[in-house]
Amino acid sequence: MIDNYAVGMFGQVHAEKFLRAKGYQILHKNYHTKTGEIDIVAKQGSYIIFAEVKFRKSLAHGYPRESVTPAKQRKIHNAALHYIAAHPQISESDFRFDVLEVLGDDKQVYINHIEDAFCV
Repeated sequence: MIDNYAVGMFGQVHAEKFLRAKGYQILHKNYHTKTGEIDIVAKQGSYIIFAEVKFRKSLAHGYPRESVTPAKQRKIHNAALHYIAAHPQISESDFRFDVLEVLGDDKQVYINHIEDAFCV
């Protein structure tokens, strides 16, 4: 049986390390609302980034970014609106939606950071 949570966390841990190495400050992980979830909320300069992390071991089923459908984007957007309302101190920030594609396994990981991946 595949433990989807563990698989997802593998990708997320690598994405967090990647963002930190690029100078991002991680504000929250796995921010849940009734309408959606945000994998990583980060800050870089004047931007608050709402990041979706997608992990795959191979491209056999397509690129990870392809699973960030318009319906998924709306859920992330709704969760972001909730986050902004709950954290009024960031209301004057710039906002962006990024996707981090994580490909690989325990031996080698490749990360493609797609900045400003979508807008809703």
